[in-house]
Amino acid sequence: MAGKLMHACVYDGSVSGVVGSDVAGEVVEVGSGVKKFKPGDKVVAILRLIAGGGLSEYGVANEKLTVSRPPEVSAAEGSGLPIAGLTAHMALTQYAGLNLDGTGPQKNILVTAASGGVGQYAVQLAKLGGAHVTATCGARNIDLVKSLGADDVLDYKSPDGAALKSPSGRKYDAVVHCATGVSWSVFKPNLSDKGVVIDLTPGAAAMWTCVVNKVTCSGKRHRLGRAEEAWSKCIDGHATGKIIVEP
Repeated sequence: MAGKLMHACVYDGSVSGVVGSDVAGEVVEVGSGVKKFKPGDKVVAILRLIAGGGLSEYGVANEKLTVSRPPEVSAAEGSGLPIAGLTAHMALTQYAGLNLDGTGPQKNILVTAASGGVGQYAVQLAKLGGAHVTATCGARNIDLVKSLGADDVLDYKSPDGAALKSPSGRKYDAVVHCATGVSWSVFKPNLSDKGVVIDLTPGAAAMWTCVVNKVTCSGKRHRLGRAEEAWSKCIDGHATGKIIVEP
């Protein structure tokens, strides 16, 4: 869930707890030890899950989890970036071994649930790194995912989509798996000899498979008063892109 933070208070405390909500907005007050920000600054931040506060008009952000927001990036756009964007970035660079400057051998990458929050970033970053990208999504989002740069897009309900077969015939060097309900038996025949699956939604079966097989592991915006509706849509698992909550 992402929230648009219209007003932020920034403090200089140490980072602790689990990362939670993405927010963006304008700083109205800073703690005495804050060095990087001042009132009026436009920022993007990640709030700690244990503290919460993303679905509100005001929130308190940690200086170490806050960055300046470029003037060309709106608060709504910025609030959808941190967790989804960083997750996609880490999956591709740290686990798939992709160089985003395009150097190194071309990789063949599969992104499942490519129309979702992480999936959309993964497709674009993979193309930035010069990879050949196959993506899966629902039929209604095929044109959207193609517009993000995917080379091949499969309806996940079609026979080839369900089997995760690349139209290019190539085996995947890495799979950024953002969907659920796909067994290892589907991935295995589609992977190259050193192919890896980065499972971003692992369940108990996936965790066990990881141990056994040594696998590495929306465009819609909702007003604050409709936060419950936005959350329900997020839980449903079929949202397109990131869900943004605005005051």
